[in-house]
Amino acid sequence: MSTGVKKAELLAPAGDMEKLRYAVAFGADAVYLSGQKFGMRAAAGNFDEQQLLEAVAYCHARGVQVFVTVNIMPRPGDLAELPRAIDVIAASGADAVIVADAGVLALVRERAPGLRIHVSTQANVLNQAAACQWHRMGASRIVLARELSLEEIAAIRRAVPKELELEVFAHGSMCMAYSGRCVLSNYMTGRDANRGACAQPCRWKYSLMEEKRPGQYFPVEESGEGTFILSAQDLCMVEYIPQLLEAGVDSLKLEGRAKTFYYTAVVTHAYRRALDAALQGQAFPGQALEELQKVSHREYSTGFYFGPARQQYRDGYIREWDVCACVISCGPDGRAVLQQKNKCAQGDCVELLAPGRDVQPFTLGTLWDADGQVLDCARHPMMYFETMLPAYAPPFSLIRKKIQ
Repeated sequence: MSTGVKKAELLAPAGDMEKLRYAVAFGADAVYLSGQKFGMRAAAGNFDEQQLLEAVAYCHARGVQVFVTVNIMPRPGDLAELPRAIDVIAASGADAVIVADAGVLALVRERAPGLRIHVSTQANVLNQAAACQWHRMGASRIVLARELSLEEIAAIRRAVPKELELEVFAHGSMCMAYSGRCVLSNYMTGRDANRGACAQPCRWKYSLMEEKRPGQYFPVEESGEGTFILSAQDLCMVEYIPQLLEAGVDSLKLEGRAKTFYYTAVVTHAYRRALDAALQGQAFPGQALEELQKVSHREYSTGFYFGPARQQYRDGYIREWDVCACVISCGPDGRAVLQQKNKCAQGDCVELLAPGRDVQPFTLGTLWDADGQVLDCARHPMMYFETMLPAYAPPFSLIRKKIQ
């Protein structure tokens, strides 16, 4: 059953080629990635020139678009290398480039006039006047500032040209700075967040020191774990996709280029199922929210969509599940070759996560090595072994278990 709501794209992070393949396998309509320079996630694996060509070819062969980030806030010394970087992106066949700086946008129009331009959330577009100005300058899409409410997004949609696409963040880490434009990392560590090298000092523990008592640190306690006054909770809008569609957004963006391939797979899969249900007028699939609890995350909130964002009140991440093996191949009878990622053994209670399917719990049976010898336990990282799965599982399926 179809509804009258606008069809929206699911945009997944691709920090490297492995994560890109899992994003595509688990349902992304488009991926965003970076070259070796000029992207806002320097800590991700990212893509060199040859890898970018391979990534675009791989995605296009499967009907998936590729958007390349050039969204740092460049300094004078960055400008000399930018023209060639833009030429490489254009030559790769990428579908769009994501920029945050007006000068970079002008350079893209000069060097690659046929390349679509998306304006990054780093540009902190908060109103229709700014959106329309970027559109007049050549942008085809605006990634709206994360500080906007759902009502404000709907108002912007009504006021801007229909052909101007609006993208919003639906899931992932939230930055305490205004639209991610933070100088705290640069000040404290010399790593410039606005050039992709954030050290995340907003996640550190802080204490109070009085100037006449040097060396005496007084805890500022919100809980027994201390205080995290700068640390935001993670964004999770999976239950509110119908409202995002009704507001008129064109793309739902998942944060996480620096996260694991397992995170990419699970989050993309959960949002794919929830988005498809919303587009077909079906009830929210509860398993989507359950899945998001099984990746490493901070406490979830709805960001600024329905009011002020909330801060994190506990140390670190909630991490209760992890991948233990990846399916390399599988026969129709369920006998599969797996690549180990973490320790697993016969008798472990695990789950099979396959693209487009419900999760299947099962117990690991006999494990065989490449020579057909029975294994008590798969101990060595990256080793290959065989076992029986509860059903046929396509490549990119994952086996995970609860962390003891």
